[in-house]
Amino acid sequence: METYDVVIIGAGHNGLVCAGYLLKAGYSVLLLERHSIPGGAATTVEAMPQTAPGFKFNLCAIDHEFIHLGPVIQELELDKFGLEYLFCDPVVFCPHPDGKYFLAHRSLEQTCAEIARYSDRDAQKYAEFTQFWHQVVNAMTPLFNAPPAALFDIAGNYDRDQLKSLLSVLLPPSKALDLLRTMLISPTDLLDEWFDSEFIKAPLARLAAELGVPPSQKNNGIGAMMMAMRHQPGMARPRGGTGALVAALLKLVQTYGGIIQTDQRVKQVLIEAGRAVGVRVGNGKEYLARRGVISNLDAQRLFLDLVEAGDLDAADPKLRQRLERKIINNNETILKVDCALTEPPRFTNFNHRDEYLIGSVLIADSVNHVEAAHALPQMGQIPDRDPSLYVVVPSVLDPSLAPPGQHTLWIEFFAPYQIAGAAGTGLDGTGWTDELKEKVGDRIIDKLADYAPNLKQSIIARRVESPAELARRLSTRKGNYYHIDMTLDQMVFLRPLPELANYKTPIQGLYLTGAGTHPGGSISGMPGRNCAKVFLQQQQSFDQFLKNTGHKLQGLAQKLRPDRAS
Repeated sequence: METYDVVIIGAGHNGLVCAGYLLKAGYSVLLLERHSIPGGAATTVEAMPQTAPGFKFNLCAIDHEFIHLGPVIQELELDKFGLEYLFCDPVVFCPHPDGKYFLAHRSLEQTCAEIARYSDRDAQKYAEFTQFWHQVVNAMTPLFNAPPAALFDIAGNYDRDQLKSLLSVLLPPSKALDLLRTMLISPTDLLDEWFDSEFIKAPLARLAAELGVPPSQKNNGIGAMMMAMRHQPGMARPRGGTGALVAALLKLVQTYGGIIQTDQRVKQVLIEAGRAVGVRVGNGKEYLARRGVISNLDAQRLFLDLVEAGDLDAADPKLRQRLERKIINNNETILKVDCALTEPPRFTNFNHRDEYLIGSVLIADSVNHVEAAHALPQMGQIPDRDPSLYVVVPSVLDPSLAPPGQHTLWIEFFAPYQIAGAAGTGLDGTGWTDELKEKVGDRIIDKLADYAPNLKQSIIARRVESPAELARRLSTRKGNYYHIDMTLDQMVFLRPLPELANYKTPIQGLYLTGAGTHPGGSISGMPGRNCAKVFLQQQQSFDQFLKNTGHKLQGLAQKLRPDRAS
């Protein structure tokens, strides 16, 4: 029977990040991945090897912003393991039905100049809006990079510039109240408050809705920060696709002696005397963990599927019902379309230049168009009569993803996991069939071709993945790639539940990481890093804990000294 210090369930990017920190700290680590390749939602593969050999596709995650708000890349020295980021510029292109288009560069000044071609007022307000969100994000970043209950760690993360940003959004008190109001209203309300023109509000609403809810949803004003982050820290992609991040993490793990086993589905967490001591996989083999078990799965799958009912109830008799009733997953997920192309899409009626395709192409005709795209799936309806799309042509920025002169196309379309009135039919009873997904794929291509007329004739091969297939591939509930919804009621101290929000669980030696933990989904590595910090702190003696706390307080006091150079 094999024994390690730590067994990690799932080798998604957060599980790999967590393993990297533990291995560097001297612990032995085993990662068990149920699929044949590690990475979870962060994979890049030849998805159509028969019809499109040599074309590499990001099967889920593609644009990376949040990872540049934290120290994971630097602390794990991932550049030494082959990771290279390519920053996008421009970052967004959104053609509008009236002939205008929103073109955003990484430079705020260049973006404002583009907006001023149509509206001087909106250009000025866009600068103010973006600068406001830069201050908010800068003030919040230390919270992202620490466990939510680790107040000393959060305080210690602040540098002088971040403290200034924090004070700028909280003082005077009227500003703090205005920030609270911003968080409590919807992105739609906020955009109407700031801007006049639909051509600018629609793409900002589309990006705000990337959190997985309609832009009209209250308590989700923070979604409006998504565009600002494309200016600072910027939006980038690893050379070679998102899977290149995973490849670098795998090299790191292997270099430090970590073990990764694929095609190993964990069936049960082994618990003795209220403590997690290992796992059992599908073939019955058991792996023991001296120090702990860390789950990269969401809390519902971990506790309801992998932990014996008696062990869960013994640890916390109320947790089962809270997991079943309190955690919210709406019905919205994505239908994914990948295409191999002979040439890039050309938006001939919108002053087309291939550089417009470097970032994201948004098909968002109006805020109402975006609203329907996100509201209908929650009711089980497919919003494909007039699709709103998130489109990327990754090979324009990174030619290594396609054969010379050819291109890849990545399309995200929001759709319901469970189709209304179709329960019990299709894949896993969701109503999704191969015939239906291809019909929806046709409508998506039709919509994009309205803007890029050369698209259809350039398609070499196409792959459509339904929400039910996505859910199976990612092993997520309802295909939610964020594990649970990214709404204010399930963030920070509340993610996934208050009693689970600090990566620890009621079962001793059992920890949570992954998208369902603070600070949430996206490619950031922050949940993996934060979980590793909690685990490592748990291994300290009380004397060492007091010593480290004293060092943190000294460091914070030094930062706050008025004579300290800024």
